Amino acid sequence: MEDTSLGGLTADLVRRTLLDAAEIAAAVTLPRFRSALAVDNKEAEGFDPVTEADRQAELAIRELIGNRFPDHAIIGEEWDDKPGNSRFAWIIDPIDGTRAFITGVPVWGTLVGLTIDGKAVAGLMAQPFTGEIYLGLPGEASYHRVSDKAALRTSAVTELSKAKMTTTSPDLFEKKGVAEPWARIRSKVLTTRYGLDCYGYALMSAGHIDLVVEAGLKNVDICPLIPLIQNAGGVITTWDGGPAEQGGNCVAAATPQLHAAAMAVLRG
Repeated sequence: MEDTSLGGLTADLVRRTLLDAAEIAAAVTLPRFRSALAVDNKEAEGFDPVTEADRQAELAIRELIGNRFPDHAIIGEEWDDKPGNSRFAWIIDPIDGTRAFITGVPVWGTLVGLTIDGKAVAGLMAQPFTGEIYLGLPGEASYHRVSDKAALRTSAVTELSKAKMTTTSPDLFEKKGVAEPWARIRSKVLTTRYGLDCYGYALMSAGHIDLVVEAGLKNVDICPLIPLIQNAGGVITTWDGGPAEQGGNCVAAATPQLHAAAMAVLRG
């Protein structure tokens, strides 16, 4: 049956495409994880790593989507955007958390999402080393590992003083000139964990983490995660309350009350 929230595509087709994309990406990334892999730097100043695994995994996903939906746009981390002739665009980050990937830490993930008219409607985070997939579709947020499947639900935490928070790195806030708001919110929460990249959002959708605050995200970093967060019961926006699809400074919370409390602190 066609799903109006998916622009006429069937939920089964979108789900199958996301899962197929995760599978073909894993065939590229997993053999290269914890291997002697060359690392290139995409920045003239600073460090933004990329590897053959990033590039080849994205190409594999692009081929899958291009063959299945030739009129859909494709927006990826490592290669030029492919224009489309429809309302649909697929968003790809083949390895979100390349720093984790090159240091052997299994908190990186493959992100693939679908947008319609710029709004994120479906997405997935796959971590092939642990065998985990976190999937978000209209009315559905689910966890998959081998034959196990479970519904996902964010926690019921509403107060900052009880919230377990994560962010990729405090350095990002200094880089973007928002270290002061970060220091304020860090002082309000129960505990803070660093370095989880996309895995932090997945853990939030499962109720283990309550709050994720980030600065300077790209669209590919966050867009595929939005449907997962929202369909698990969470709230995600930019710090000014706008949609998060284009990235920027973002805050994701397990409950509307916790989101409102975080926004109040971040806004000062």
